[in-house]
Amino acid sequence: MSTTENPTHPQLPRSVAQLWGRESATVRRGPKPSLTIRDIARAAVTIADERGREAVSMKAIADSLGLSTMSLYRYVDGKDDVVDLLVDEAYGLPDPDLTASGTWRERISAWARAAATTLRTRPWITEIPMSRPPIGPNTVSWTEAGVQAFDDVELSGQQKLNALLLVDGFVRQHVRQSTQMGLIGRGVDRVTADDPGQSGDSSSHDSGAYEATMLQLIDAARFPALTAAISEMSADDDFFTEQFEFGLAVLLDGLEAMIERTRR
Repeated sequence: MSTTENPTHPQLPRSVAQLWGRESATVRRGPKPSLTIRDIARAAVTIADERGREAVSMKAIADSLGLSTMSLYRYVDGKDDVVDLLVDEAYGLPDPDLTASGTWRERISAWARAAATTLRTRPWITEIPMSRPPIGPNTVSWTEAGVQAFDDVELSGQQKLNALLLVDGFVRQHVRQSTQMGLIGRGVDRVTADDPGQSGDSSSHDSGAYEATMLQLIDAARFPALTAAISEMSADDDFFTEQFEFGLAVLLDGLEAMIERTRR
């Protein structure tokens, strides 16, 4: 019986089992493997960073490691396994003290900003089609840190997980939408955890271009509300960060209101 099989538990995907140390890479026939599963994961991330997520394939990974495509199947079973490795390696581990102090709002805000920084550094993560939830040790550590942010909050365990998934969904969608709209670059951004909108990527959107273009196209008589709103925008605004902080605050205000109702 494979180490990923258990009559009382679902069978783990082979890549996930290896990431967790539940299956040895030597279970397949042939010479002793010269690579670890993390070697393959790092190779996949390097390809995505340099050439984009679409360039990640079994052949590309094998070529970068000096292997034949067929020999790579000794380590992984196929595309879904590669996605598991790619996502887990791309996220990396969170800071162990990320949600260890502060109020619950401060803790989950720190988590959200750190997640945004990670995703902005590698926005291609948000574009990966996944056939199953990410359950590698790195991504699970992010989930643990996020749930920990609600440790002293009067919510059930399921509600805490739901709240985290709500925040995570907002973060992922904000980065994805900002990338698609050209507000941030598609390449590797250089960002800081304190300011998920601070970037050194020259391909990022010119923050003043949108309002200048829109004011050329619209007139106040037909679009009075939009004209007024855009006229208040500044070319110096960091739209990524401002929209992120606004959305996060609104989301957490809603969570706080719900938490207060449970105390009555």
